[in-house]
Amino acid sequence: MTPRSTVRRLQAVGAAAAIAAGTLVASAPAAQAAHCTTPRLAAGWYGDNQARLQQLIDEYGKCNPYRPNRTKPVAVFDWDNTVVKNDVGDAQMYWLLRSGKIRQPAAGDWTTTSRYLTPAAARALADACGALARPGAPLPTGTPAGTGCADELAAVYGTAATRSGAAAFAGWDHRTIEPAYAWLPQLMQGWTAREVRGFAAAARAENLAAPVGAKQRVGTADVTGWVRYYDQQKDLIGGLQKAGFDVWISSASPQPVVEVWARGVGVAADHVIGIRNTTASGGKLTAHLQGCGSVKDGADTMITYIDGKRCWINKEVFGVRGAAAEKVQPAARRQVFAAGDSDTDISFLRDATALRLVVNRNKNELMCRAYDDSDGKWIVNPMFIEPKKQKSTPYPCSTTGYVDRDGTPGPVRRGDTSVIPDQTDTVY
Repeated sequence: MTPRSTVRRLQAVGAAAAIAAGTLVASAPAAQAAHCTTPRLAAGWYGDNQARLQQLIDEYGKCNPYRPNRTKPVAVFDWDNTVVKNDVGDAQMYWLLRSGKIRQPAAGDWTTTSRYLTPAAARALADACGALARPGAPLPTGTPAGTGCADELAAVYGTAATRSGAAAFAGWDHRTIEPAYAWLPQLMQGWTAREVRGFAAAARAENLAAPVGAKQRVGTADVTGWVRYYDQQKDLIGGLQKAGFDVWISSASPQPVVEVWARGVGVAADHVIGIRNTTASGGKLTAHLQGCGSVKDGADTMITYIDGKRCWINKEVFGVRGAAAEKVQPAARRQVFAAGDSDTDISFLRDATALRLVVNRNKNELMCRAYDDSDGKWIVNPMFIEPKKQKSTPYPCSTTGYVDRDGTPGPVRRGDTSVIPDQTDTVY
């Protein structure tokens, strides 16, 4: 073989090798996709919502070799009335009252349970409950003798007012805390998180066993006595997890309570962010709360509520520390998907970069933003069980749909500060 023939032969072998290598490289994503199964969502969604959610899974899931990034995409769900029908915090409060598990506060002073409790509310609670137990001991709110105490506690918690109609709370930041929501874990002072999880398991069993529409007697009132998981949301959470999403729950119910309920949809306790108490010796919960961002533990001014949810998600999911956790993060450090049902979920929903699911409960600011859909990333679904009827009047987006930090109502504004016009309720 001549030298020239040898050169030509080597060139041909090299070209063949290059073609073969190129074929292997080009076929690698296809081969990967062939061995990966993308979860398919079950039916039961409104309009094209199932298709939009499936598109999210297809685009960001691990089976797509061309997905936007290689890190696990984050999905965050609110809990009450988003993943379940009804409120597990309410269910827990009713169980505590029926079971006599709320303790008399130190020195009988109810202001030690919340820095926002008004003097009128503290007096009403002392009058109704003061003679029933010594400080630190459980109040017999499930007995005939404790009926008046149970009624007063339920009124303050459920209506933010005393039975006589006096305001129960005052002086809070309406974008970072809701005192009545915070009061529930504060009333669990003296118990350990393990004990509260036991309370939650008992309440969960009762509420899941009760028929849809059931009532229970608390004090002298008949209140909601049932909770159900939404099958569609359970399926969505499972599908996201199978597709490689990092799924979290962010709730304004107490941390140990939501931990117990979240197991029912396959979300572990370390992926639950609820209202968190500080603890004392022996792991007993105190009446003070853990802080986030610039808010220190025990300041009791920020919970997982509106802007507080943003802070806690940034802190726990993305590892942002200090005051920076209160700010909107770069897109790469935000959830791609979020789901909620209330104005309490506004901030973390707006932070989602790809898709935002809203369960329609006729909440003003939330529905203003969802129906305005200024960036095309909002989808609205009726409640899966007992959906609300169409709101008869437009949402007051241009006038009073937004509530400022001091409680003052105002117009709902887009990110560019333009005012959202009033919106008609169309998904019901």
